[in-house]
Amino acid sequence: MVKQTIQIFARVKPTKKQTAEYFVDCEEQGGSLEFVVPRDLADGVINNKRENYKFRFQKVFDQTANQEEIFEAIAKPVADNVLAGYNGTIFAYGQTGSGKTFTITGGAENYNDRGIIPRTLSYLYQHFSKDSSMIYTTHISYLEIYNETGYDLLNPQHEASRLEDLPKVTIMEDPDQNIHLKNLSLQQSANEEEALDLLFLGDTNRMIAETPMNQASTRSHCIFTIHLCSKELGSAMVRCSKLHLVDLAGSERVGKTGVGGQILTEAKYINLSLHYLEQVIIALSEKNRSHIPYRNSMMTSVLRDSLGGNCMTTMIAAVSVERKNTGESISTCRFAQRVALIKNDALLNEELDPALLIVRLKKEIQCLKEELALVTGEQRSDKLTQEEIQQLEEQIDVYLEDPDSEVTLNLGPDMRKIQFCFSLLKNILLTFTTMHFSLSVLELSVSQQEAFEVFLRDHEDRLSIENNRAVLQQRSVCATELLLKLILLFNEMFNCPIWDTWVNIFVPTTFCQSVAGNLMPSESDSVEERILNQIEEEKKHYKIKSGCLKGLKTEIEHLQLLHEKLKVKLQKDFENWWTQEGARLKLSGFWTVCVCVLLPMTQFILVLI
Repeated sequence: MVKQTIQIFARVKPTKKQTAEYFVDCEEQGGSLEFVVPRDLADGVINNKRENYKFRFQKVFDQTANQEEIFEAIAKPVADNVLAGYNGTIFAYGQTGSGKTFTITGGAENYNDRGIIPRTLSYLYQHFSKDSSMIYTTHISYLEIYNETGYDLLNPQHEASRLEDLPKVTIMEDPDQNIHLKNLSLQQSANEEEALDLLFLGDTNRMIAETPMNQASTRSHCIFTIHLCSKELGSAMVRCSKLHLVDLAGSERVGKTGVGGQILTEAKYINLSLHYLEQVIIALSEKNRSHIPYRNSMMTSVLRDSLGGNCMTTMIAAVSVERKNTGESISTCRFAQRVALIKNDALLNEELDPALLIVRLKKEIQCLKEELALVTGEQRSDKLTQEEIQQLEEQIDVYLEDPDSEVTLNLGPDMRKIQFCFSLLKNILLTFTTMHFSLSVLELSVSQQEAFEVFLRDHEDRLSIENNRAVLQQRSVCATELLLKLILLFNEMFNCPIWDTWVNIFVPTTFCQSVAGNLMPSESDSVEERILNQIEEEKKHYKIKSGCLKGLKTEIEHLQLLHEKLKVKLQKDFENWWTQEGARLKLSGFWTVCVCVLLPMTQFILVLI
């Protein structure tokens, strides 16, 4: 384990505009950057404002420093550590327009303007080609965090015209608090050209916008990660390390820049995520701090190992010395001083190669088999022969039939025989349990009705059930008798002589015939009135009896509903009682299984009530 504080460097952005008064001091043991801010006379005669702001760094690069110097002093040592098997991180921090992206990625106009990422890739692959004693495999991922949402910039299955079309990356955490990024692809690169193509593809998809501070401002945090695995020829040890190259979006004062719309929304998210990063830095720099708020933002979650974890981390403070940016530059340097207080515990990421480990274990197993054959004098295969199986079955039979409780089953130091005997005993036990279960089911089916009768005899709703059943039977008999009376009354109404006389005499089609039969009009009127009165009387009787039948029907339906509710309640009470009785009698687990199987039979018993 290597304990090391985060290394901090400062780089001053070249500018042709009026600069603030600053001084760069380069020493062998480190460098310093000092800002001089004269007191404003408008503040009055008594002015205690601080004039000098001096900050210590591992090294400070002034405006004349080129990209090659930056790589040699900052990135190359980190790359060497990654080749040795340690995790590494380089991140650039500063206000927007201070040169972070130029430092990390580089410029596109001149080959000499290449940044840390392309130079590191070139350095690694040159090292691979020179070192023939090692086998190297490299994978690359490119994550963009825009408005607190992660996007995979290298997914080959998505040709995105917009950032929102790219796959969204989500954070997942395992029980050991290791971070895993879902939907973030790992692209293998066999040479420098393939790796640079992936870098170009990711940079093409990055979110860039013009702001008052920068004409091409990156509006997101980007993490370019190189995953490296190395192994010596013939060795079973594999070293797997990773290098994060982080380009953080620049902070900006919204009130100062006067941006609005989408750029304002982006600025809010950027400043908020950088605020969460600062919270993590402050928490890590404080002693005896129990909680570190890594989960506040996606960026701090992804960089958990880089900040106080298993990693060798380096920070580049990008500062602008233009007079209008003096305050932001001092704030960046203060942030770097807090970062320098954080200690990381870098571990050598070395483990056994799983494929070689399997081969080694197979050889070891084969050697042990051969040694065992020499000791026992017999060659064993993975499976038992038919003769050995038959002998074991006979031994089991003798063992089970022996009444002596202290008898032992001697199988010798052979795991094959031991496992076979366990399996055989398990099958015998399952067969016995099945037979015992079947017999118990038959016994329970006979005693189930008797148990229910005992339960019903003392149940609180027994009288209510019996009364409802008696009333329901009585109402059913009354309804049946009334229905028969209505049927007879209906037949009498339409089949009686009075009805026939009225139909034959007073229908319109036969009225002329009745007159021709010398029936006087006054007599016909009296006969018709008498017949109609009798018919009306029969109709009244029918309506009365029909009303009574409807009332009985309503009462019967209500009684049936009450009866069903009591049946359901009785069923639940019986199941609870049956379970409690089983527990009270200390029934075995097997008996409980039988009870649970037979409880649905209460549906059949309830039909009896």
